Amino acid sequence: MSRLTETFTRTRNENRAALIGYITAGDPDIEASFAILDAACGAGLDVLEIGIPFSDPTADGPVIQRAAGRALKSGMTLETGIDFVRRLRKKHDLPIILFSYYNPVLAMGTERFVTEAIAAGADGALVVDLPNEMSDELMQHVKPSELFAFIRLVAPTTDPLRRLEILRRAEGFVYVVSRRGVTGVGEIDWNALSNEMKELRKETAVPLCIGFGVSTAEDVQNVSNIADGAIIGSAFQRIIEKQPHTAAGAVADCVKMLRCKRQSKQEM
Repeated sequence: MSRLTETFTRTRNENRAALIGYITAGDPDIEASFAILDAACGAGLDVLEIGIPFSDPTADGPVIQRAAGRALKSGMTLETGIDFVRRLRKKHDLPIILFSYYNPVLAMGTERFVTEAIAAGADGALVVDLPNEMSDELMQHVKPSELFAFIRLVAPTTDPLRRLEILRRAEGFVYVVSRRGVTGVGEIDWNALSNEMKELRKETAVPLCIGFGVSTAEDVQNVSNIADGAIIGSAFQRIIEKQPHTAAGAVADCVKMLRCKRQSKQEM
């Protein structure tokens, strides 16, 4: 059984949604960033998404765009991100997802990326701009005996027939984009999203996790009522941007607060 399956089985048994944290690796600098990731894992994240910076992060809002810029200036690379996984795996057993755009992966080489990510202890990859139809470019390199998930996205604009195909191939969890637009910007229509989640549950048993615009304790509580996981990203990056020298402790405190404030799921 994979770490992702074990984690979502545990959180379901505990009648709560998993807390999933996205953090841009390399911001504010390489070693400070690793300390932040380490602290967040120790504070109680259920799943960690390590964001690999890219120069043109088209799906991301201004907060994560600025974080990516700082990380690239600090010298952050995909290779260093994989090394972060290796270092974190010595201390933490939570699932770790490498989150990136396709350019860094393609530059590294898809086979090398998959092989080294698995060897380091990564549990999967989420490549924002690699379509579902082209996921075999990565997954063809995963051996049948290896547990490495390609995390797929479903958005409000996804065609219903295409959505069925995405869900048919889904593994690990499905990243449900809460609304149109980019990360960290815009309001969530919780009634519409709740109805969408009910439809998705008819089509898959794979855990459904909501991201884009989820940033407050109230947001996490709302997600907990309708989904298997809440994905937080921009909220952590705002902390790092505002207080880079004390970010590890501040991010850890934020993780603990979100865990403390999170409500049990009321309806599924």
